[in-house]
Order: sequence, then structure tokens, then C-alpha cells
Amino acid sequence: MIEKKLVEETLGKVIYPGFMKSIVDFGFIKKVETTQDIISVWLDIPSSAKEIEDQLREEITKRISLLGDYRIELKITKPKLPRETSSKGKDVLPGIQNFVMVSSGKGGVGKSTTTVNLAIALAQQGKRVGLLDADIYGPNIPRMMGIEGEQPVFLGRNIKPLRAHGVQVMSIGSLIERGASLIWKGAMVTQAIEQMLEDILWDKLDILLFDMPPGTGDAQLALAQNLPVTAGVCVTTPQKVALDDAVRSMDMFTQLHIPIAGIVENMSGFICPDSGKEYDIFGKGTTQPLADVYHTQIIGEIPIEPAIREGGDSGLPITVLAPECETSKRYQQMATLLWEKLIQINEEGGVSNEEIQPTIF
Repeated sequence: MIEKKLVEETLGKVIYPGFMKSIVDFGFIKKVETTQDIISVWLDIPSSAKEIEDQLREEITKRISLLGDYRIELKITKPKLPRETSSKGKDVLPGIQNFVMVSSGKGGVGKSTTTVNLAIALAQQGKRVGLLDADIYGPNIPRMMGIEGEQPVFLGRNIKPLRAHGVQVMSIGSLIERGASLIWKGAMVTQAIEQMLEDILWDKLDILLFDMPPGTGDAQLALAQNLPVTAGVCVTTPQKVALDDAVRSMDMFTQLHIPIAGIVENMSGFICPDSGKEYDIFGKGTTQPLADVYHTQIIGEIPIEPAIREGGDSGLPITVLAPECETSKRYQQMATLLWEKLIQINEEGGVSNEEIQPTIF
């Protein structure tokens, strides 16, 4: 009987399509069993695309066949197709599996920083990720992703997204002159969001993240009416004034029938660069009562760390600049929790928030 270790070493040579890491490095192999005649492999992949599954089946079968005359049993599990949600069936981007709206009740809480690092962490975990900067009034994503000044390619009326750090990216900031102000009324905001959704040529994606404008306005409504938004993520800070506004963001998700994947408590403590010790200068853990009211979870407590600001300013987010630091590890954990929640939402067909009543803290 062949040793499991030899099979696992062979699987370590199978590269996940579109990346440079193997299915073993990504942790997609869940179990390997061997008998006298059979080699069984259980594989859990993040993509529901059939072409990815077919490519992996072919490559794994070819490599294991070199080990000898064994019957190969390959069992692959993958996410289900997304359910219909806020758009009541309308979906202008059918090639994308999950849509996640990252929102905040107020500005200045680190929403864009969270979205950028969350997108990169998901990509580092093997997901096909897109990032749309829907913050019409403050499009900071180009600078933060290191693509400021780069021009997207136009194919007729359509636009190919830019690529950075393994993520497909598009922003209104890449389509207007640097520093230009957008003094738009509600109808213009709605039209801009709809136009961006229709005209961008995204590849097939496992997840598309939306960095929304702060507050609860026309951009959020336009998005919810045009796409079956899989889930919403609320970003806040521990201070009471931020939590007061976070309630409005959470209530917006319930009003738009968008399941809440979780809350991110940003600026949750401070990590001293000299000692590595963490201090709760702005408080920590204050968002749990809000999560309890809306029957959701805290998916991340992200501390203040100088490298976060340095990375955002330089176009090398901390998940790229310092992937082994404590903050990057927390973003990785956040990505894992979000993905697990998306799988749950898709399997359950959505989570109802209609009976939840907002509470002011």
C-alpha cells in the first residue's frame, strides 16, 4: 500500500489555476486515504467555476497516475451559486459568485483600508477577487493599491479593470483627473454606479468587494437594486460616536434585505512598534453589543499600527508589506471568517434581518 506522505508530496506539485502556490500550500487538501488499490483525495476549493474543477481533476489524476496502477477517487467540494437577495433577481454581473458591500456609518473609520487588505487577504488565500471603489466622493483605492496614475484599457464602451497584488481593481478615481471634485446630485451618483457595474469587464470572480461611500445613501441603494448582494460588512471604531453611526449602517443592511456577514472593529488598540505591546488607547471590544443586537459576529479587531498607514500611502498595503505581522494575521483571519459566512449564507439561501430592530448605544 502506498504511503499517504508520498501522495501528499505529489499533490504539493499541483498548482492552483491562476496562482503560483500549490493546492497543499493553500490548505485545500482536506483528507487523503490510501488502500491496496485505491487513492482517495478530498479537496475543498474556494471557486465554484467548473473550468477550475475540471483543470484540477485533470492535473491531480495525471500526477497520481504516475505513482502506480491505482484507482483514483477525487472528491471536490466547492461553494454553491449565490442566492438572490436585495435586487430581487436582477444581476448585471452573472459571472461573479459573491458580492460584498463594505460600508460604514461615518467617514474616517478605516473603511477603505479594511476593504483593501481584506481583498488582498482573500486573494492570498486563493480566491479570485475583484475590488470596486464605489466611494464616488473620496476614491482612495488607486493610491492604496499602488495604481495611482495608471490608466485602464478601454475596449469600445467597456473597461478592463486594473490589477494589483492579485486583485482586479476599478475606481472612479482611475477615470477622472487627479484631485478633481465630483459635485453630483443623487441621480448622477446612481447613474455612475449603474454605469460602472455594466461597463467593467470583470473576469469570473469568486468575490467582488465594494468600497462604499460612508453613510447610507444613493450609492448603496443603486448597488442593492442592481445586484444580488450576498452580504454586508460594517466597519467602525470603538468610540461611542462611531458606534452611533454604525447602527445606521447596520439598519441599512436590514432595510435592503442584505445579510450581515460581520462587523470590523478598526483602530482596536494600538501596537507599539518598539515593544510590540498592545494598548487600548481608543478602547476595544465595544462593538460586541452591536453585533449581538443584529445577530452577527465580530470578524476582525484591527489595531492601529504605523505600518498600516505607511502601506496605504505607499501603495503596499500591510498584508503585502508585512504579511507576517500581527495585523496582517488578523486580516487573514477576517478573510477566513468572511468566506465561511458567505458559504453559510449561500447554503441557507439568505439570512433574514427583518425582525431586528436597531438599538442606539
